[in-house]
Amino acid sequence: MTAVPDDATIASHTARTWTLGTSPWQRIAPMGAARMRVIIDNDFSGDPDDLFQLVHHLLSPNVDIRLVIGSHLRDGDPFDPGPGSADNAVLVIRDVFARMGLTSTDVIVAGSNSPLENRTTPQPSAAVDAIIAEAMRDDESPLFFLAGGGLTDLASACLVEPRIADRMQVVWIGGVEHDGLAVAPPSAMPIEYNLLIDVTAGQVVFEDSALSIWQIPRDVYRQCLVSDAELRQRVATAGPIGEYLYRETAEVIRRAAGEGRGPAETYALGDSPLVLLTALQSLFEADPSSSQYTAAPTPSIGADGQYIARPDARPMRIYRWVDTRLMFEDFYLKLAEFARWQSERA
Repeated sequence: MTAVPDDATIASHTARTWTLGTSPWQRIAPMGAARMRVIIDNDFSGDPDDLFQLVHHLLSPNVDIRLVIGSHLRDGDPFDPGPGSADNAVLVIRDVFARMGLTSTDVIVAGSNSPLENRTTPQPSAAVDAIIAEAMRDDESPLFFLAGGGLTDLASACLVEPRIADRMQVVWIGGVEHDGLAVAPPSAMPIEYNLLIDVTAGQVVFEDSALSIWQIPRDVYRQCLVSDAELRQRVATAGPIGEYLYRETAEVIRRAAGEGRGPAETYALGDSPLVLLTALQSLFEADPSSSQYTAAPTPSIGADGQYIARPDARPMRIYRWVDTRLMFEDFYLKLAEFARWQSERA
């Protein structure tokens, strides 16, 4: 239920300007160039946890952000029932860029507004074309595809050009718990929220493609809790963008309380591991070395959202625990540093 702005609202924001590839708020300049290319794909008109992930990535000089894709939610989703949730997501991305004074809007692209109809027919979109172009570009730096929602655009791109599977690493927030590793929470959705956006796309990515997957399933993204005190003291106080992030999250908490599901003093920023596993990798023997995962054959996904074992399938990583201290402390400090710079006279 992130507030979807109109063009006039987006144009009304005033802020010190900057471009991707620069970090003018850092008084001590970053060391060296970006370490990896990233494509960010998320349902930005939905749960505002994706706004925190986007802002955090934009403030992280270790990644070269090549695309930011606004993707769709399922029809009737309580956050954005549609139609046009991918188009709404693009408006939200543009609004975040404008609030931050970021002028590099050429990286913003729209995904499909609809899920796959079957496992062999792609959904065309500007995002699909852009994903293929970036993956096939002659560039030796590693490419990470970071998905915080459904997998429609990635699956479609693979159906159009299967060769991209060997040219990127996928990190996906989604999927139910794995047997032997975790159990579902009380009253859990039978099909996990992000997978439910497009189960068919999940089947294509897991079984029909050769994509290498790092998965952050539901039990792990639910670990990413922050308290309301943290949000009030370390986010809401961090300039206009911090106020915006807190306001969007507080509105969801108020709405949930009104529906009898609260109040609560915590909120799950479940998309933030996309930053942790990329921008915050270790210097030596580069990897997300402070988090823990299990290596396993990539399963199939049934129509019911459950896994079907494939013992001889390609390996994947299933993350079991993520370093929330590093992830959130880095976010709070970068946000405060950026807010100080925004408040200074140019």
